[in-house]
Amino acid sequence: MGRDFRWLLASSWTSNIGDGVALAAAPLLIASMTSSPILVASGAVMQFLPWLLFGLHAGAIADRFDRRRLVMFANAGRAIVLTALVVFLLTGTANIWIVLAVAFLYGTAEVFVDTAASTLLPMLVKPADLGVGNARLQAGYLVANQFAGPPLGAFLFAAGAAWPFLLEVLCVVMAIVLVSRMAATPVPPREGADKKPAVHTDIAEGIRWLWRNPPVRMLVAIILLFNITWAAPWGVLVLYATEHLNMGAVGFGALTTASAAGGLLATFSFGWLERHISFATMMRVCLSLEVLMHLAFALTTIGWVALVIMLFFGFYAFIWGTISTTVRQRLVPQELQGRIASVNMVGVFGGMVIGQALGGVIAEVWGLTAPWWFAFVGAAITLVLVWKPISHIVNAKPVLTETGSIQTQPGGTPDTAR
Repeated sequence: MGRDFRWLLASSWTSNIGDGVALAAAPLLIASMTSSPILVASGAVMQFLPWLLFGLHAGAIADRFDRRRLVMFANAGRAIVLTALVVFLLTGTANIWIVLAVAFLYGTAEVFVDTAASTLLPMLVKPADLGVGNARLQAGYLVANQFAGPPLGAFLFAAGAAWPFLLEVLCVVMAIVLVSRMAATPVPPREGADKKPAVHTDIAEGIRWLWRNPPVRMLVAIILLFNITWAAPWGVLVLYATEHLNMGAVGFGALTTASAAGGLLATFSFGWLERHISFATMMRVCLSLEVLMHLAFALTTIGWVALVIMLFFGFYAFIWGTISTTVRQRLVPQELQGRIASVNMVGVFGGMVIGQALGGVIAEVWGLTAPWWFAFVGAAITLVLVWKPISHIVNAKPVLTETGSIQTQPGGTPDTAR
């Protein structure tokens, strides 16, 4: 799919290795400094709080500047923050407050990296290749971030607290070098481009466009609702695995590994599925399996059955994520990719916050299986409501406006998007 795509893929895979190392090392570092559940949980909060605070701004900025350079500058910010953490650790001056501050600053930079990076693929490949392109990028996330990175991060942390973060610095720097080999990715010019409106004006423009385009608006709403139902039981998954299924800490780790394994299997089959099954059918199947997964988890009391369920979850969740991203990228104009992607991500993390809060309360009052029943009923109702609109989402087509930008209209899907 071209030289620039290969540089993007290499950069993404390299960066994901570093993120995977931190996935294990960061919680271990925090746990080594405090036994307070609130402070330990605060480390996780730092992962999504920057999205809620800066996600929409990151989208507007990504639609103003060269997106490749924005990825490079934001990654440079990540490298600087990590380098400071390494210095604090090596000098013995690090404490829990410094670590939490680093986590917040790192997460803020990551918001800009991920938002800008998500806009690059539609600029590099044909619409027909977006599905396979997204699948290959997601494969890097699964292999590097979920499989290879965490064990390596835990091993390096055992050797010394600073080592995993030093490796992450090197990975981020290498990712900058790799993405720099791409050609420039200037944002398509807009009407009145000589004027620079305020950032909040750009944000409002993106939200208005989203509201006036039912297919993309519905897709974002589906993702928000299903993230609420998914996050409700996921927030207490560690207690469900260790106390309800009696799987222990190793068993809990095996559940997350099974999910990643299912996703990895999906990467090898996505190309075939895309050629033989329509996106609308696959989306309905994925969401139906989501409903059944919640029911199965609510009913099972056997650890190995939960592992099998989680394997299937990883498989269809990868398919859904790849399709939903591909459909959105095909329908959104180039000059709005950053803003619409950021709204989507704010919905993702907002749904997780709402879902986890609900799940904690439900589990506290009615027990550890209650969040699964809540998720089952909520996802089933949502599926009934979105079953028909899915066809309108997939069959929408982008058309050129008078200014040369793309606007979504309902109708048949163009050949390049089938």
